[in-house]
Order: sequence, then structure tokens, then C-alpha cells
Amino acid sequence: MAQSEKNSLLSLLAMANRPRLRMLALAATIAATFFLLWQSDESPVTSYSDARQLRGAGEPDGFVINGSYTSYDDAGNRKIVFTSPRIEQFEEGNRATMELPNAEVFSATETEPWVLKAESGNLLQGEDLLHLTGNVRVVRTIGEREATLVTESLTLDNNQGKVYTDDFVEITDSVGTTRAKGMNAWIDERILELNSQVEGRYETVR
Repeated sequence: MAQSEKNSLLSLLAMANRPRLRMLALAATIAATFFLLWQSDESPVTSYSDARQLRGAGEPDGFVINGSYTSYDDAGNRKIVFTSPRIEQFEEGNRATMELPNAEVFSATETEPWVLKAESGNLLQGEDLLHLTGNVRVVRTIGEREATLVTESLTLDNNQGKVYTDDFVEITDSVGTTRAKGMNAWIDERILELNSQVEGRYETVR
């Protein structure tokens, strides 16, 4: 065996018998690796705009499967509860979109909530506005009497306790059907205002 090979072997054996020296060598290797990574030409994505550019402008910042959202008034009473099989959150505009939203709107004067369903929903969280679109149905129960409203779009203003639409609406209850274009309704006051082209068909009591 050559003298240089003997010296190398002796050095390795000496290091194997010295744990502290092995640890120092390992630490130096790790430090060098981190230094090389830090000096890499490819910088990490740290800003929101860079992340948004990578994933695409139309993609959500996050999403929730089988999500639920509850809003309360100043006294701690429930104002609105809605669920959705998929809720997508967008930081820009502070909004969330929902698939097949199902909302319950509670009134201070009624025991039963208004139940709202639609194909899709858009919640502007800063303004507490919920826009529903596509086969929107609202069911309201007072005692034993139930009324159903059908329209293509509806907005719930949670701050004002108001729902409204400019589309055609059809309201059906136990005594007949009413149609109109445009509607405003105040939940706590139990006031319903039909805007125009109002027509109705009612069953007469014999």
C-alpha cells in the first residue's frame, strides 16, 4: 500500500474515532449547502402579486369544502347562516363565491327563518352583501302558512335586513300566485314591496 493511501486511511480512522470532529464536519457541510441555496439565481416567491401571477388572476386564494358561515347581530343573535359544498375565497375585493348556497335568514320578529337557495352565490364580505343567481328560491313560513318566491337573481343586504331584485318574481302561497317585476322586502318589518307589472291569481273561498 502506498504511503499516501496509508495516510488517508489513518485520517479517516482518526475522524471515525472522534465524534466531535464528525459533527463539526457535518455542520460545515450543511452550512455550505444553505449558502449555495441562498445564493441561487432563482429567488423565492414572497409577494401576493407574484403568487397571483403564478396561479392565474381568475384562481381563488383558497377554498373550503362543505363550508358554513354564520353572522350575528350586536346582541349576539344569529342573523344569517349559509352553507355551501364549495366556497372559494378571493383576497382581491374581499369576496367569496359559493356553489349551491343554502342560507337561513333570521328575523327579530319571527320564529322561523327565511330559507334561500340558489345555483351560485357571491358574498362581498366587507359590505355584508350576498348576491344569489340561478333558480333562486326563497321559502318563508309564518305559522302554518308557507310562501315560496322564485326569481333568477336576488341580493341580501345583511346590514339592512333587506332582500331585493330587479328581475321577475313569482310568489306562491296557499291562496294564490302573484307575479311582478322587481321586489324589495324588509325582513324584520315583514314588508314586501312589488315594483311593477304586478298581476295575481287567487283562489276564492266558498
